[in-house]
Amino acid sequence: MMDNQEIFRHIDHTLLKPDATWEDVRRICEEAQHYGAASACIAPVYLQPARQSFPQLPLTTVIGFPFGFQTTATKLAEAKDALLCGATELDMVIHLGAARQGAFHQIEAEIAALREAAGQHILKVIVETCYLNEEQKITLCHVVSSAGADYIKTSTGFGISGAMLTDIALFRRHLDKNVRIKAAGGIRSKEEMIAFLQAGADRLGCSAGVNALFVKGSS
Repeated sequence: MMDNQEIFRHIDHTLLKPDATWEDVRRICEEAQHYGAASACIAPVYLQPARQSFPQLPLTTVIGFPFGFQTTATKLAEAKDALLCGATELDMVIHLGAARQGAFHQIEAEIAALREAAGQHILKVIVETCYLNEEQKITLCHVVSSAGADYIKTSTGFGISGAMLTDIALFRRHLDKNVRIKAAGGIRSKEEMIAFLQAGADRLGCSAGVNALFVKGSS
């Protein structure tokens, strides 16, 4: 049984609400640092002040968020700017329309371009599983693996549903062994966090980690 501290080490402590203020983001960063999160996941606009205030904290930000329909050139510009502003990890959203019409070569080329731009930094690819059928999910596992991403991520948290345990199992069967899984969207309880980790996720994207694991005094 994982203890609360170990669970939290797998969490990207997240705040991506559109109305979040710097004070909200600063609090998230303080919590991430204090409790030992994998990273704080914040909007690009707050990267510079977060990096200045928390120089040692891993910072994840989002690219092409939340719908993924920006051009590749725009996503590349976002990625390069985010890295200059202090991001250590990038969570990019694929173009879902391309996936649904079978243009997986376009998605692979875009991921590969972001992989090159990210360099040694961690690249996670958000596929928004709630809009995909099983065949599309399986194909995207091969695409993400081939393009060299570090993670496949289930959801933005802004779709019609979030992470599902069945998708974690599906991903694990079809991904290259070196590609890890981030489950995100709707994960709020300690029991859910443990279930996703045990199913094969390595990271969890959620905002409820501190409340579920520490504030409520969970054991």
